[in-house]
Amino acid sequence: MANSLFTASAADLTIERIRAFAARPDQVESLTLEFKREYSTSLVKTIAAMANTYGGTILVGINDKAEPGIERVVGVDAQATIDKIASTCSEKLDPPWEPTFITVPFDDDSGRSVVVIRVGPNVAPRPLLIDLKAPIRLSGQNSIADRGRLLQLAREEPAAGLLPMGQSVMAPRLNQDKDGKATEDFILRTGINLPMGEAGAWRPLSERSVIALAKALNDSAFPSALRTLGQGAFDQFMGFRPYGHNRSRTARLVFQAISRAPVPNPVEAVVTVNLPEVYGSASTALTANVIIDVIARVRRYADSIETGREYRYPVPNLADLLDGLLRTLVAPEVVTEIARIADIDTALVAQPRELHLIADRQVKDLLNPAGLKEIPDAGASAGGIFRANPALDLRDIAERQEQVDDWLRQLGLDAGLTGMEALVEDYRAKTPTMA
Repeated sequence: MANSLFTASAADLTIERIRAFAARPDQVESLTLEFKREYSTSLVKTIAAMANTYGGTILVGINDKAEPGIERVVGVDAQATIDKIASTCSEKLDPPWEPTFITVPFDDDSGRSVVVIRVGPNVAPRPLLIDLKAPIRLSGQNSIADRGRLLQLAREEPAAGLLPMGQSVMAPRLNQDKDGKATEDFILRTGINLPMGEAGAWRPLSERSVIALAKALNDSAFPSALRTLGQGAFDQFMGFRPYGHNRSRTARLVFQAISRAPVPNPVEAVVTVNLPEVYGSASTALTANVIIDVIARVRRYADSIETGREYRYPVPNLADLLDGLLRTLVAPEVVTEIARIADIDTALVAQPRELHLIADRQVKDLLNPAGLKEIPDAGASAGGIFRANPALDLRDIAERQEQVDDWLRQLGLDAGLTGMEALVEDYRAKTPTMA
């Protein structure tokens, strides 16, 4: 789910977070999100429609549109509202079923709350009927499943169509030369899984869609972040373009820093789009994935030109890289092109929730030691898996920076280093906020 309220724990759902969520100008009703000012009988139809499609979140106590001078978050009497919804679900849904309710109280003495309703299609019986009809969810509205869709719902397994909320990706592997030595300083990997629309599952990738994605990537924050990784030492770059293994179901877009040194590409990024192979598959829950690898060889480049000193990666450069990477994966232009390739609503393009780092040596020997101090007998770390906080909406500047800072703190602690927290705070104090 694109909205963070679907995956956040109940403890993380505060009225401040919900107000900030509703205040975003781009936060409109979609395939997986709906606002309701108060209880109405149509609300239960929306529950069934989301259950029969990709699931979603309904926020009761919020006006569906943000209008100047009108408070959007108005709240409801939580218990009375939940009782009405539960009663109607029992009476109208076939078979009877209830979603998950979470009450988020106001921070005053009004007694009002926002009711967060979570509809998970992996736990709802499918098809879920109302008056012998199966509602389904389209972009921001409900419709009725036709005969073909109804038969598909009846055949689906309980968890069909639902992506794992962890959005896990496989860990990368360092390449090796003929002597068995790694050829990279480190590889950073993240990615997302995607459901496939009916057309997207069968048609091959088009050249136009791949080029459009490459343009969106080149216009994003990603290239600038990659240049920062090299500390401005490289003045020639090749932007994202199809390179290497590209097929009808696979697109591979590559960005490279260019050097005449023995290390020709000190910084490289590879974005790979993999569509599922549908031929011979009986599955109704086909998924695609987008994998992003950042490949760093700056240390090897510095060694190859005999700089006379050992190069280590400054923490601020890694912070810029992580922030640029996350900004890119939630950028509307990039999300739109990914959704177009998969033939899905942009609301179904999930935010990245996992990051892998694998290095050719201990992380403490990879980082610039300025401001860092080793913890005695702390053990070794050559990378790790970094989970994202599902309560954070990475489109929000402050929340994205919070995630980057958390990852950097984990990187330092896992490497047996102290001082990372102070470095991060100093970096934030000196760095202007970037949208």
